[in-house]
Amino acid sequence: MKMLKYFIVGIMLALPVQAHEMVPTYPRLEISHMDGLLKATMKMFNKRADVEYYEVGVFDKDLNPIPFVTAYNVFKLEYLGHVTFDIYIRASDRYRAVYVCSRSKIRKDGNTKTAIASKICSKFRND
Repeated sequence: MKMLKYFIVGIMLALPVQAHEMVPTYPRLEISHMDGLLKATMKMFNKRADVEYYEVGVFDKDLNPIPFVTAYNVFKLEYLGHVTFDIYIRASDRYRAVYVCSRSKIRKDGNTKTAIASKICSKFRND
């Protein structure tokens, strides 16, 4: 039984894993040009040929959603494409907002074989 566990773990480690990337890992909230709002600039890169859409969200330490504004909550991002976007949050939410996350959106058209959605989070720097 123990040998079977090692075999399964070995196979999982040998399989390629593809996801998307979002940088910076620790974004800094800066004062925006609008009163009462803070801004963080993010870049996203798509390494998945089977996914074109990604959803962005801002969350607290318990992963509860926090209100935010960006150009689009759902981005269309072609394979090997990248996009730069700004996220705006209220200054009063500065210490509540902990994570900015992106999640791949799986199409339900029946033609896609993808069954796994990827979610990547960056943690805001509060210094």
